[in-house]
Amino acid sequence: MFVAGIDAHTRYVVLVVVDRVGERVLGPTRVPVTAPARLVELLAPYRPLDVVVETSSTWPWLAEVVRAPEVHFVLAHARRLRAIAEANYKRDEIDAELLARMRVARLIPEVYPTPIAQREWATLLRHRTTLVEQRTAWVNRIHAQLHSCGLSLERGRLLTRAGHQWLRTVAWPRLSLEQRRLLRTHVRLIASVRPLVRALDRRIAAVAAAIPEAQLLMSIPGIGTHRALVICAETLPITRFPSAGHLASYAGLVPRTSQSGVRPIRHGAIPAGANRWLRGALVRAVVTHVQHAPTSWLSAYYTAQKQRVGWPVARIATARKLARALHAMLRTQTPWHGDASPAISQDVAIRSEESSYGHMPH
Repeated sequence: MFVAGIDAHTRYVVLVVVDRVGERVLGPTRVPVTAPARLVELLAPYRPLDVVVETSSTWPWLAEVVRAPEVHFVLAHARRLRAIAEANYKRDEIDAELLARMRVARLIPEVYPTPIAQREWATLLRHRTTLVEQRTAWVNRIHAQLHSCGLSLERGRLLTRAGHQWLRTVAWPRLSLEQRRLLRTHVRLIASVRPLVRALDRRIAAVAAAIPEAQLLMSIPGIGTHRALVICAETLPITRFPSAGHLASYAGLVPRTSQSGVRPIRHGAIPAGANRWLRGALVRAVVTHVQHAPTSWLSAYYTAQKQRVGWPVARIATARKLARALHAMLRTQTPWHGDASPAISQDVAIRSEESSYGHMPH
């Protein structure tokens, strides 16, 4: 068995190959990204082979290049590789060899390398998110100019015909020359983005319609095509997560815990370094679910938690409960049944599993 450590950059990669005891047998060798055949040629004599690469924007093309029989691609969690991040002497050659040696010692924190289809879904979703965020920034700039003149308009009305009419008739006479130019530019930009967002929404709906898991998730009130595709892009296959607690932890919905010596376990805030796309989709789905299904067991849980700890904490706790429910749905291929959701029995069954890695408040 051999292990190849690759320190990847935008213009080149540095390759080091070691054997099963950590002795270097190749490298360090620098290979331009424009010569993938050279990289394949260098790796060809070594089989079976583990190829270790850190998470970055460059790993997807490397995964496709090194794919071959008896080659196992290992994606390493960059933030958790403290031995490399905190090294006093940091060079590409040292990093590549250290990746290989850490794999030999079974010290690499692995990340699931998502298939190309899921990466395409994520690209589609992030493209739409970027356009919407840019549109929101333009809307906020318009509101800032209105506020400077003592004018105010509801957030949702600005993008409507009534809002445009209000800008022309009420706000326009009170704006300065440069403010009028700013508003005119931003209104045009907002109008130009609208058909692009609608086209992306149609594309997202078409992609979600072809994914059975997305159709299953859309049976949950509050989860439409967009959120269903986000969950699929970030969680499939669901077998990656041994239990619902692991999925909730991956989404960053499990509070931090600390314990030292005889002091009791303390629970803190939810972690910042989690999958923000999945967490955002689940938290927003809770709000929509409560509006459209006020009598469901999930809405009842949210109402009870809201009265006990307030709506911010209740929303996170309910999103954690929703993650557990959809894990059960995807694992058993069972649709949502409202008040009699099969996820309830699954939720009870997996509580004992969570005790292996810490208590999760419910």
